[in-house]
Amino acid sequence: MKPTTPTARLRLLGLLFISVLGMFLLSGRNVDKGTVENDSEAKPNILFLIADDWSYPHAGVYGDPTVRTPTFDKLAQEGALFENAYCAAPSCSPSRASILLGRYPHQIESAGNLWSVIPDKFLNWVSLLKEAGYHSGKSRKGWGPGDFEAGGYEHNPAGKDYSDFNTFLKDKKEGQPFVFWFGSTDPHRGYEINASIKTGMDPSTIEVPGFLPDLPCVRNDIMDYYYEVERFDRECGNIIVRLEKEGLLENTLIVMTSDNGMPFPRAKANLYDYGTRMPLAVYWKDHIEGGKRISDFMNFVDFGPTFLEAARLETPKEFRGNSLLELFVPKGPKSDRSKVFVERERHANVRTGNLSYPSRAIRTKDFLYIRNFEPSRWPAGDPETHQSVGQYGDVDNSISKFLIMKMERKPSDKDYFQLSFGKRPMEELYVLAEDPYNLKNEARNPKYEERLGELRAELKSWMEHTNDLRATEPQTSYWDEVLYTPDYQFYNYDLNEKIKEYKMLARDGGRLIEVGCVFD
Repeated sequence: MKPTTPTARLRLLGLLFISVLGMFLLSGRNVDKGTVENDSEAKPNILFLIADDWSYPHAGVYGDPTVRTPTFDKLAQEGALFENAYCAAPSCSPSRASILLGRYPHQIESAGNLWSVIPDKFLNWVSLLKEAGYHSGKSRKGWGPGDFEAGGYEHNPAGKDYSDFNTFLKDKKEGQPFVFWFGSTDPHRGYEINASIKTGMDPSTIEVPGFLPDLPCVRNDIMDYYYEVERFDRECGNIIVRLEKEGLLENTLIVMTSDNGMPFPRAKANLYDYGTRMPLAVYWKDHIEGGKRISDFMNFVDFGPTFLEAARLETPKEFRGNSLLELFVPKGPKSDRSKVFVERERHANVRTGNLSYPSRAIRTKDFLYIRNFEPSRWPAGDPETHQSVGQYGDVDNSISKFLIMKMERKPSDKDYFQLSFGKRPMEELYVLAEDPYNLKNEARNPKYEERLGELRAELKSWMEHTNDLRATEPQTSYWDEVLYTPDYQFYNYDLNEKIKEYKMLARDGGRLIEVGCVFD
């Protein structure tokens, strides 16, 4: 029907002009889940807070009675707390590489090892966000240890280095979204001996994991680890306070976690839960319901897809994980989160020939199945120093380590020496309801034969599907031959002298805090 008067014609022209103007304005906007938002306003800031060697469940919100983690606890209470978060590998460099590259360690060549080279040919979500207009940067420990320049990077793959968060914010353009990686070196060793005692921690409240002997000095060692966990928590809190002050908190997606497990025997560098199961809290106001406790499994390869989806960028098909944001919408397809896969190759240069200790594992709600590809090798490193750290060098030096080494062939409630340093069979199976510390291998128990076969097949299928070289060449020497970048050396130590050294360090005002530490 045509307009019949001049007024009607003008009205129609006006409507057409408004429609065209609206289409023009919308061309600069994106539509996400039915909501039209300005592109620059819709892009959230991303704050990634990562500790160095912090294990689940060492946070107040998980029920730990000793360690104080108010920042982590508040993020969990106002956001989501994950009960089954797992790093891809229980070792700094490969874990951090998997986070950044969104792929499993066996898929990223040399970056699957500690002290390695990370190739820039693999897509990196920090770089993708930067290309999309994000201000990116990091402070302290990003990817590493290793040589990123040899892999083609101009600066650390986690972002350009800044002295602190305040300096980073000053370098940001007005209105520009940002991605910031804060990588603490806490609670990595070494520790200030007895620092925790001075803060008023009570050693009697410590829950000593079942793979460690319950001795006063071990409790003290755990408390010194807690001291650094608390320091990490405080520093993260300071960053969040600054976010609030700048009015940036409401549009910031915050992740707080760790790269791998606590630096104790049978934890860090092991595929047992205390090596791979991580604390994780995720906060994003108005997008994540506060107080949500999530039991679904996640692997750290999920971080990249999560951040890219939040920024409304396409996730590269090379990324192996799935966005965690699917867990916070009531409808829509969900990934299979009933299990998780973890792995390790070479940690430190601690075996003759610079050999790795290759393993793969599948973790479900009820079982942990581990396949060790070189069971003739020492899982914690050679008994005599090859190059790095010392005897059994995949375990960081500590009073706990030295005391367990002294327990070899000594009677105790458990064979702590064998658990920490002894050789392991090709297959390990742990029934988690009965064995939360992964101490009793049930791989030869006929009762679990059927389930063992199923887990073995699931692990093999995953390895084949992800093109794991060990699926076709189980004894490949690829990761043994990859460049190990440091050239330092450590030498064999005398255990008695080391324990004396720790006892001297432990003196506080003439009073010896460490007691009951020496096995005669």
